[in-house]
Amino acid sequence: MTLLTARDIREIAADIGLRPTKQKGQNFVIDPNTVRSIVTSAKLQDRSRVVEIGPGLGSLTLGLLEAGHHVTAVEIDDVLAARLPATVEKYGKRAEGHGQSTAAADETANFELVNADALRVTELPTAPDALVANLPYNVAVPVLLHFLEIFPSLESVLVMVQLEVAERLAAGPGSRTYGVPSVKAQWYGEVTLAGRIGKNVFWPAPNIDSGLVHIDVTRTHRDPEQRRRLFSVVDAAFAQRRKTLRAALATWAGSPQRAEELLRAADVDPKTRGEALGVADFERLAAAGAAQGEASATGSAQ
Repeated sequence: MTLLTARDIREIAADIGLRPTKQKGQNFVIDPNTVRSIVTSAKLQDRSRVVEIGPGLGSLTLGLLEAGHHVTAVEIDDVLAARLPATVEKYGKRAEGHGQSTAAADETANFELVNADALRVTELPTAPDALVANLPYNVAVPVLLHFLEIFPSLESVLVMVQLEVAERLAAGPGSRTYGVPSVKAQWYGEVTLAGRIGKNVFWPAPNIDSGLVHIDVTRTHRDPEQRRRLFSVVDAAFAQRRKTLRAALATWAGSPQRAEELLRAADVDPKTRGEALGVADFERLAAAGAAQGEASATGSAQ
């Protein structure tokens, strides 16, 4: 498999009449060494079943195929989606010309394309065990959380996002960047910063650096109702970030007094703020709210 160079990227773009736009978050990796570094950072098992979101012109797709993985690419853009299979075939044949015909054939067979909006995808032709993607900046967090929710088969994630978003996802309690995305992502597993990518390896070059975020997914049992309760508490806690949890959770709980009762039941100081709580703290709080709700419902029924 031959990876795309800057010249290849520009030739493909010119051939399909593509002009990258900020609105679509289109920034294409043009450096093969960076692509291989991203694939290495993903720490994938041999022959992983990878879902790639927003493959664009195919830089990372080819890198994943080169490493021997099965790739299911999800692309919303009709023009890009129409071109991608031809790119995979063409650059596989380049390898074939160098005495690697069997490998090239395998890489082509290991590629699947889904032309759809990633936020609306609820099933894939191959159940993925890994997510690796250069996510468009404007939808990075919603897409990441959507796939973690919908595909419990995922065991690991490596996404490239805006550096600020990467730092926010990996931030711990007490950090000024810690917030809703941090807690929700960390509910699924261990989130770490896996590297920093400079602006000059992209075309067009973005205004800021990018960051790699790795998630080792450890929560294999995901009760949808448990997740819903937890995420509603998290949203409420950070909606009014400067307020104490007693005040911030008043609407969620029904009143400030009720919020204080639930916080104390969860062994959380009502005077603290949401940014001080870890995932386990929010889980206890959500469980306390659920238990109180069930008790109230039982009392009403009697």
